[in-house]
Formats: sequence, C-alpha cells, structure tokens
Amino acid sequence: MNHDLLLANIAKHIQLDEDEKQRFCAYLQVKKVKKKQHLLLEGGVNRFAMFVVSGCLRSYHLDENGFQYIQQFAPEGWWIGDMYSLITQEPGHLYIDALTDAELLLISKVNLEKLYKEIPKFNFYFRILAERSLVSYQERSMENLRLSAKERYGKFCLRYPTLTDLLSQKQIAAYIGVTPEFLSKMLHA
Repeated sequence: MNHDLLLANIAKHIQLDEDEKQRFCAYLQVKKVKKKQHLLLEGGVNRFAMFVVSGCLRSYHLDENGFQYIQQFAPEGWWIGDMYSLITQEPGHLYIDALTDAELLLISKVNLEKLYKEIPKFNFYFRILAERSLVSYQERSMENLRLSAKERYGKFCLRYPTLTDLLSQKQIAAYIGVTPEFLSKMLHA
C-alpha cells in the first residue's frame, strides 16, 4: 500500500529522512474494511491508532435507549481511535465502524511506544495530534452548550465539508445532537 497520504500528513509537522520514513512504515499494518464493519466495540480495548487512507469511519456511543451520539467522523486523511482506551489500555466506551468501504493504516500501542524511543520527533507529531484533538473536543463541547441546532449544523458543514453529501441525515443529526426529524424540518424551513 502507498503510504504517501500519511507521510504527507506527517510532513506538515515534522521532517523525516528516508531511513526514518522506512522505519515508521515498517510499524504500520494495512487493513481493509467493508461498509458497516466494526473495528471497535464498546467495552473493547483499543490497541491501534487508525489512519484513514480512503473511505470514512466514525466513532460513537450508544445510550441505554439505543440513541447514537457520534463523537467523530474520520474521512480520508484523518486519525481515529478511542483515545481513553488506547492510552490506558482499559475497556473503552466507543464503537468505531466504517461508513464506507475503507483502507486504513494501523499502528499498535506497542509499536507507537517503540517509535517514540527510536525516532523521538514522533513524540512531537503525536503531541500535536493530541493537542488538536483536545482543542476540537473542547470547541465541540462549548458549541453544544451555547449554539442552536442550526449553528451546530453550520459548524458541522465547516468541519466536514466533504461529508455533507456522503452521510445520511440520521448520522448528521446524531453528530449535532438532534433527532433526524428535527434536522429535516430545520433544513427545509
């Protein structure tokens, strides 16, 4: 598999020589998944950070009534995982599944730790990802508290411009925290 998309993503933050690129790529596993295939179930331990080469994944939580709360969509070029579970190696709270057929590059927690020691600049790269993830999570939490559903939908469109035609209204509604019926009425008002 071609690792160019991931290496281009990394190159935005750190510079790697050819040897470092090869050593990094040796730690990666290629995984192809089919639409609706789960990569992680609630209560499972997340053992891999996942980079989406093609397709789209999502992470979500189900409440006791079966209502989905979508935490993240991960289109091409994005990372996804249950960070709580990946870091602690404890059972997680999220489901991760494929919304389309997808190709992924995985790096295990074990290999990530080895990579940090072998090529310390990866500490910086993954710290940047973690910081951006934290900022995004904080912004989204504040948006959910202070913005109307219409404003949250607008933020969704800005955050995921390539997904508005790919996703169902049900999935978008679960992300912005409204029912599909409410979203439909809001969009057609």
